[in-house]
Amino acid sequence: MKRAVTLVLLAATTALTVPAAAAQDPDANEIRAARQEARQANRAARQEMRQERRSEAPRQERVRVETPSVQAPATVQVDLAAQRRDRGDRGDRIRTGQSQTLRDAWQGNPNDPARSRYERQAAENALRYGTREQRREVRQDIRQERREDRRDWRQDRREDRRDWRQDRREDRREWRRDWRNDRRYDWNGYRNQNRFIFRLNPYYSPYGYGYGYRRFGIGSVIDSLLFGRNYWISDPWQYRLPPAPPGYQWVRYYNDVILVDTWNGRVVDVIYDFFW
Repeated sequence: MKRAVTLVLLAATTALTVPAAAAQDPDANEIRAARQEARQANRAARQEMRQERRSEAPRQERVRVETPSVQAPATVQVDLAAQRRDRGDRGDRIRTGQSQTLRDAWQGNPNDPARSRYERQAAENALRYGTREQRREVRQDIRQERREDRRDWRQDRREDRRDWRQDRREDRREWRRDWRNDRRYDWNGYRNQNRFIFRLNPYYSPYGYGYGYRRFGIGSVIDSLLFGRNYWISDPWQYRLPPAPPGYQWVRYYNDVILVDTWNGRVVDVIYDFFW
């Protein structure tokens, strides 16, 4: 150990002294050779120190413990694999045949409340796990149900329109022009006592309507621009007018007041020179 330390010190001293000597000698080859010798001496000294440390360290032998491997009998593994295969085949048969089984079981009871839920689940299983023929059959059933749903939806819309038109006809029949005989709607006497209520701002025709004033009678059809929301009379009772039935609206037209059918623009009732 002491010898190795001495060699290291000598190598370090040589490494320090050689560059100084090389600085005095202008020959670069000698300087490079001196540095190479110093590196080799230093490497040899480190290697000798490493060998001495290995020789002084105690040796430790590794003990390998071998554990016996436990393996299951081959018959047990074969049985488990066979059980898994049988279980998978049985599950496939159940899933693929579920659609036809449920269809056969419910032919006599189409009003079962749980039928739609189970049939939907069976269709999903058939699409996911079934054969090509079963998937084609389920897709055909789905298309047929969609066609029937669209047909029912169109029929419902026709019936709704028919009912709505019938309701509008009945509303038009309910309108009677003898409301002027009702003392509650004496608008003329009320106007004589409250003239300021019937004095409104000047009337401006809607943009795009350039025909000016025309005297419309009952049964006339007016432009939709003339009964826009800006011309509605929202509170007919303020002028002692009867309320407008559903689908109708009181509107101001210059100094006249018109009850118009908002669906087709037909004039149902009119009072000329209503406003001042």
